[in-house]
Amino acid sequence: MRIILDSEINREKPSVVHLISRSPTKRESVSVCLHSALHQERRMANFRKKFIDLVDKAMAAGATMDCEDLLFSYKGILYPTTVCSPEVFKALECFEARREDVILAGYPKSGTNWAGQILTDLVTTAAENTEDETNSLNDEELEEFPYLEIGDTEKYQRMEKLSSRRVILTHLFPHNLPESIFKNKAKILVLVRNPKDVATSFYHFTNDMSPLPSYATWDDFFTAFMTGKMPWGSYFDYICEWSKHVDEENVMTITYEELKENRALGVKKIAEFFGLLLTEEELQAVTDRSGFQAMKENAQKTHGAFGNILFRKGSVSDWKNLFTEDQNQEMDKTFEECLAKTKLGAKIKYELYCKA
Repeated sequence: MRIILDSEINREKPSVVHLISRSPTKRESVSVCLHSALHQERRMANFRKKFIDLVDKAMAAGATMDCEDLLFSYKGILYPTTVCSPEVFKALECFEARREDVILAGYPKSGTNWAGQILTDLVTTAAENTEDETNSLNDEELEEFPYLEIGDTEKYQRMEKLSSRRVILTHLFPHNLPESIFKNKAKILVLVRNPKDVATSFYHFTNDMSPLPSYATWDDFFTAFMTGKMPWGSYFDYICEWSKHVDEENVMTITYEELKENRALGVKKIAEFFGLLLTEEELQAVTDRSGFQAMKENAQKTHGAFGNILFRKGSVSDWKNLFTEDQNQEMDKTFEECLAKTKLGAKIKYELYCKA
């Protein structure tokens, strides 16, 4: 059932349906799903072009750079030189967030691309009965690379032309986000994943990505990961900082593992948190489209050659193929000291997912 109140109706938009108080027929459900799928395909086609162009340029630039030049430091945190810059971070400070923005925050290799596609699908589907065709077409043309900190200095001016709701992804620490996100009470979904699988996934990712430093051995990477000398900083510091925000009313947390275990429930919770009104049939369609295997099979179409790097395994406990006993003990000790007593640390269920 979908109910739209009088106060929510824009009289100038006759396309908005008023007071749909019955369940849709099977034919109507199929029609809505097809329309949503077509809109999603148009939007993804434009996103795909911008995504592939940016990644191709970064890969080409990274291939010609010395390893020591691939990262730069900004406010004490390392970032990839080919996709971020101090000038972009300076411009980001003036970014004006909206209350209606849909924001996903997560440390790299925590599943943000997967969850980001779920969010985009939910927002697109929910918007079908409420946005006019002009806004829809404009947004398709203006679609931006979804990660807030990746792009050029004019990106944030272009984003002002996008209609609400804007889907925004980020790997940034909370204190490095624009103040307007918290001031304007934009809702933030914080995605976390157990550190052993994050490290394992990040290791494979860096060795396939020329814009990032590669490592001769897993042992070399593990040392860098444990000391926080990573793109976007320390995993442990990241989780600790975001843990300070978990009780805020505009923040919701979800783990990669719970999304894997019950994707349908996770999709429903995310939709409810952001106030996205979808029927049960629409929620199920999003759930079906967001299976990791389905996304992996479609990865080259959606993300070009980068897709196979981005969507590698999508499994839980892959860390067991790399970690030595000494490394297990070091990670266990660090987690206990840094995160075990934090709220996000408890949500990770370390004993379940990170103990052999």
